[in-house]
Amino acid sequence: MSMHPSYPPGRKPNVGETRRFYRSKRFMVFRSWSVWMGAVVLLGVWQAGSTSGQKRAAMPEIVAHRGASYDAPENTLASVNLAWKRKAPSVEIDVYLSRDKRVVVYHDKTTKRIGGRDREVKDQTLEELRQLDVGSWKSPRYKGEQVPTLEEVLETVPVGSRLFIEIKAGVKIVPHVVEILKQWRYTHKRAVVIAFSFDVASSIKKALPGIPVYWLVNFEKSRQDGSWGPDVDSVIRRTKEAGLDGLNTNYTPLLTRELVARVHAEGLGYYVWTVNDPADARTLREIGVDGITTDRPAWLRQQMRDDG
Repeated sequence: MSMHPSYPPGRKPNVGETRRFYRSKRFMVFRSWSVWMGAVVLLGVWQAGSTSGQKRAAMPEIVAHRGASYDAPENTLASVNLAWKRKAPSVEIDVYLSRDKRVVVYHDKTTKRIGGRDREVKDQTLEELRQLDVGSWKSPRYKGEQVPTLEEVLETVPVGSRLFIEIKAGVKIVPHVVEILKQWRYTHKRAVVIAFSFDVASSIKKALPGIPVYWLVNFEKSRQDGSWGPDVDSVIRRTKEAGLDGLNTNYTPLLTRELVARVHAEGLGYYVWTVNDPADARTLREIGVDGITTDRPAWLRQQMRDDG
């Protein structure tokens, strides 16, 4: 559409005709159309920027810490199933090796705090561990909850969800975990392994290269000189060299947008534990972490959604 009036060839408009045209309905329509098109262009630019911002602040993967452990007894089938029921994308559990070489789901080194028996998990058989009531401490409604095996928890994982398996024991447990995961038909789609032991994490990755494995790292500040350890550069380098898929660290002031970007630049993922404060979770979302482990998965996810 041209905004200029048309005249026969060779004829030029006089001043009066030009003034009348710019007061005409035709010109007013053109001007309105131009303003409207400009607004459309500006809206498109704004929306593109908004979409870009949303991508930078994508919702992290929410991992239910020991199941829905805020409301149900940790590391039990009740807690795991409650997390799935509440649509947690992922669940984290802890595993030890029993005396009879069964991979059992339990967090503490001994069964005193949860089960009331002051013995190490590794010194008890599965049958002995099954005798413990690991639910009543949380609530009478969970009386009789038993220590589950890794196999039992694996069978609860829904399609599209993932189970984060934290290995609490040493390298002796590795072949047993590997054997179980090799037999589980959904391993490469639904299993993730995490461990504080670098040797355990790297051993699992060598045995099962198709499974995501993250190194759990606890960053601490020195009381003597205020420095943070372990050394970040060393952690990133070792993680990369071992072929691991990323880091899973505690939430500290050391964790910044720049650190997450460094880790991502190396092709590694970054998960954080254990976060129950919505403000902290929003900060982690903004700096670009890939996942957040929490005791309150459904509640925290809703808080983050309400924040936009």
